[in-house]
Amino acid sequence: MPAVCFYFQVHQPYRLKTVPFASIESDHSYFDDVKNGAVMKKVAEKCYLPTNNAMLKLIKKHGDQFKISYSITGVAIEQMQQFAPEVLDSFKRLVDTGNVELIGETYYHSLAALYDQDEFRAQARLHRELIQRVFGVTPRVFRNTELIFNEYIGSLANSIGYETVLAEGWDDVLGWRSPNFVYKVPGSDLRLLLKNYKLSDDVAFRFSNKGWECHPLSAETYASWIHRLSGSGDTVGLFMDYETFGEHQWADSGIFEFLERFPEYLLKHPDWSFLTPTEVTSKFPVVGELPYTRLTSWADTERDISAWRSNRMQERALHDAFELGPKLRASGNESLLHIWRKLLTSDHFYYMCTKWFADGDVHAYFSPYDSPYEAFSFYMNTLRDFQRWIEKAL
Repeated sequence: MPAVCFYFQVHQPYRLKTVPFASIESDHSYFDDVKNGAVMKKVAEKCYLPTNNAMLKLIKKHGDQFKISYSITGVAIEQMQQFAPEVLDSFKRLVDTGNVELIGETYYHSLAALYDQDEFRAQARLHRELIQRVFGVTPRVFRNTELIFNEYIGSLANSIGYETVLAEGWDDVLGWRSPNFVYKVPGSDLRLLLKNYKLSDDVAFRFSNKGWECHPLSAETYASWIHRLSGSGDTVGLFMDYETFGEHQWADSGIFEFLERFPEYLLKHPDWSFLTPTEVTSKFPVVGELPYTRLTSWADTERDISAWRSNRMQERALHDAFELGPKLRASGNESLLHIWRKLLTSDHFYYMCTKWFADGDVHAYFSPYDSPYEAFSFYMNTLRDFQRWIEKAL
């Protein structure tokens, strides 16, 4: 019996205050609590609370036939605790059903796997401890920031105890293979569970596009597309941002009605079910090795890391930020470490991307700045202030 594996990313960054050059060393309060609180409350109202309520109803309706999974970043949990504790309570109720798996990742949603393996391990450990403390469960599957993956990152995840990693099932990596099977990294036992990007993006990106030939997409039609895969795959990985529901695809698009009815139509086919990532890798065999010799992600049309590292601004900001790591970790100053790590969140560098066309539109949609150059300027002003602060403090 094949299965759908529903996985959702839940993340909110700490957005920076706009720090002009003249204000360097005058104020060490870097993060915009007013804006961050407003965004968290808005997304809570539009997405988190109504979607969690819908998921809970689906679990009560379908029982063990309906399973889902989430990775929730540490910085998102912190902001829920500060600005919207009712959201965190609603996630706890979902986890308590036993039908939800929580996935491990980097606490600060950082690019540490690309720059600093010690920092990567530290952030993965901090996230696992947070999930244990808040939800009472221990993650068994890992998802790196933005699904950024290659075999080296797989070895890092494996070295800290993870036996399964989520990754993008992109065409040039798969070649002739299908994303709808369980694979493993060559030369290891690390299992790979892949995103079916076409079916995922039909909901995450195309659902409300009136120019799309399949608009409006009904739950019945979508389920029929998946049913057609019977006999040609073990699992369909539907991976997407949780904000797909209500935030990226607004309520008036019909996205909540779609979510409510999709499980019903999928389960009408007796061969199909919903499973968590751990259940998928326990039930289905590894069909072969899958080399990931280049860095992949789930972002932009290239599915590489160019969303965060494709121009000199991003390269400079990343270099200068990660350069502080050894000194700060050696200091043992937890307060400064926490501030620095919030400055490592990948969103800061995403805002500096200078791409055009469709990818550029997506970057602009998420950015709180008027331009990538403004994002770079304010980030570097903040980083310069922080560098001078730690020079005095340490």
